[in-house]
Amino acid sequence: MAKVTLLTVAFATLICAPVQTEAPATANIDLALNKMDAYIGDAMQKTGVPGLAVAVVYRGQVLFLRGYGLRKLGETAKVDPDTVFEIASVSKPIASTIVASLVGAGTVSWDDRIQSLDPDFALSDQTANQQVTIRDMFAHRSGLPTGAGDVLEDLGYSRPEILRRIRLVPLAGQFRETYHYSNFGLTEGAIAATLKTGQSWEEVAQRQLYAKIAMHSTSSRYSDYENNPNKAALHYRHGNVFSNWFVREADSEAPAGGVSSNVRDLANFVKLQLDDGVFDGQRIVDKAALDETHKPEICAAVPGPLPPGKCPGSFYGLGWNVGKDATGALRLSHSGAFDLGSATAVYLVPSERIGIVVLTNGTPVGLPESVCLSFLDFYRYGSAQVDYLKALKPVFENLMKETQDSSPDYSKLKPPTNPSPHRQLSAYKGTYVSPYYGKLQIDIDQDRLIMRLPPRGTCYELTPWDGDTFTYYFASENTGVARRGVKFLDGDKQLLVENLAIVNDGVFTKAN
Repeated sequence: MAKVTLLTVAFATLICAPVQTEAPATANIDLALNKMDAYIGDAMQKTGVPGLAVAVVYRGQVLFLRGYGLRKLGETAKVDPDTVFEIASVSKPIASTIVASLVGAGTVSWDDRIQSLDPDFALSDQTANQQVTIRDMFAHRSGLPTGAGDVLEDLGYSRPEILRRIRLVPLAGQFRETYHYSNFGLTEGAIAATLKTGQSWEEVAQRQLYAKIAMHSTSSRYSDYENNPNKAALHYRHGNVFSNWFVREADSEAPAGGVSSNVRDLANFVKLQLDDGVFDGQRIVDKAALDETHKPEICAAVPGPLPPGKCPGSFYGLGWNVGKDATGALRLSHSGAFDLGSATAVYLVPSERIGIVVLTNGTPVGLPESVCLSFLDFYRYGSAQVDYLKALKPVFENLMKETQDSSPDYSKLKPPTNPSPHRQLSAYKGTYVSPYYGKLQIDIDQDRLIMRLPPRGTCYELTPWDGDTFTYYFASENTGVARRGVKFLDGDKQLLVENLAIVNDGVFTKAN
């Protein structure tokens, strides 16, 4: 899920505190680069992540560009600098850079209201809906809860339909005062910003950024990733074993998590950031518009509003995590992850004109962040100041649990000793409706109860558990990989799909 970029914010206080009291050693880029191969090899062995690619940019030059491991387990093709990965939420700073290019050109302003650009979009709160801007959406301060729209994406709804249904989601916090990471909030901000151009987001991304800075293998369309012969497959971590089980198509949230790229292209993106919007001597993005993306907008370390100057950790800017390193220098970063098998990270220290981007093809375990942070320590101090893999392991494990569906995984529960019998299957048959999720169909096929989930009518067999409770196997980015519960309530008048109760209540009412 792209949502796992929350991890960068969550462990900010852990990794941003000064860890060395004496003056740092003279920065040494050669020493740092020489330590990379050994560190990455050891880290990959410890984590089991199949493949990794890394690029380092320093003072306008790409000094390190390498691939490690395999594109896909069970095959022999190796990762190289041109291997394309799904970069998940590292798409967000790319999206804010694209919008910055439109702001610099005078097409839009960061403070343009969404309603004036896209009157068809609405938030559930009318006051917030009238005031929310592109800036609010990119800073995750619209009040939309984390996860709004994500499960609709899992089910297969299109981007326009997901954005239309966002109006049914109650806001989770105070408008402009609370931080709630929202893939589809940021997506709407990006889409609204491009409407005046008359082109799709994907076309604008190609025209405004990818084509201008030689990001030849970068795309905001899943089909381009899928059709690329040199691509890294996703690998899901089950227990301690990585396996290529799933695919992840993120076109509906392309600005927030749907970009595919390689480290060769992303090195150019890092150069653009560190050189204030200039690439190979040409102004690509207006400096003032790009600078706005690098400024703190809201405290991302705590969920509630805080008095000015009281944020205990990292801030969020416009598509970037904004913080300070141990020396007090500005540090920009973003992580990206799909639980189904991709983890990425980018870290920049603009004052040093140094940046690093790491792409991996496995469920997030902290490897990209550990490589980035260790490299920056190698550069600044000569050695890693923290065992980042060890420090981040419990953080990632806990946050993965928190961000995943909290409903019971029935495969891990002890079945009832004397389960109550279910009623005649015909009693459950019918159409059930949720305003948010749409129409769900319960059918019977050869004495089996079948659930067809909207919008595609995908079939799932319901297995009896106890009385009116059934279970089914469901795998998705936002609800995890597990056997979940389906409960018929009030006789046969309602149906609760437990893993759909992330944002709304997951209850469908019988229509016939």
